[in-house]
Amino acid sequence: MKVIILCGGKGTRISEISGNIPKPMLEIGGKPVLWHIMKIYAHYGYRDFILALGHGGEYIKDYFLKQKHYASNFVLNTKKGEVLNIIDNNNHELDDFNITFVNTGLDTPHGERVLKLKNLDISDIFMVTYGDGVANIDINDLIKFHRKKGVVATITGVHPSSRWGLVGYNKKSGLVTEFAQKPLLGDFVNGGFMVCNKEFFKFLKKGDMIEEAFSRLIPKKQLALYKHEGFWYGMDTPKDHNELNRLWQEDPKWKLWK
Repeated sequence: MKVIILCGGKGTRISEISGNIPKPMLEIGGKPVLWHIMKIYAHYGYRDFILALGHGGEYIKDYFLKQKHYASNFVLNTKKGEVLNIIDNNNHELDDFNITFVNTGLDTPHGERVLKLKNLDISDIFMVTYGDGVANIDINDLIKFHRKKGVVATITGVHPSSRWGLVGYNKKSGLVTEFAQKPLLGDFVNGGFMVCNKEFFKFLKKGDMIEEAFSRLIPKKQLALYKHEGFWYGMDTPKDHNELNRLWQEDPKWKLWK
């Protein structure tokens, strides 16, 4: 089953630390957040990825083309530009990913990015996710849920954290009773980790954000919500980047692999 990862956006809210580097290539614990997402899927046996590239796509291609060299010691002949010998004395196990790299345009909305992939060899059921969110989600359970519902698409609902601390107070006395530092909110947002039938391509249009296509499924009762009550974190700002790096050191809940 193919996994489409949307990697083409410019990530303007985090550009002060990313510069020209695409957001999915910002590192968490020395590895791009994109790699972390792929490792979540690979943990459940899903290793066939389609990367929908746009802004900074060359950085993503370069990383995976040279991953073996980045992870190893090696001997290079600079005159010929040839690697003469790989010295794997770090005992580093290389990732077993099958990756299709597709340039889907610099300014293409992410729904249209998916549409541009329709003519590739994609199975009857495929998955889509964003290139900046990690979770301790059970992918197999998500797919099982999707099949059981028999719908065109399923999105994963997650609880976002408030961007601000919330204040609790006593309505009668007007006194503050608590400060809640960025608590989880009760509502759901689309956290990525989406599952779609191939029929979904019929609901996508040029210029679409993916949510617009999902909205067309709602009147037809063809969009389901898989509730994920566990850990989820979307990297949208420099503070998010710092927080994920802190969590990687202290408690990386999304690290399902060994």
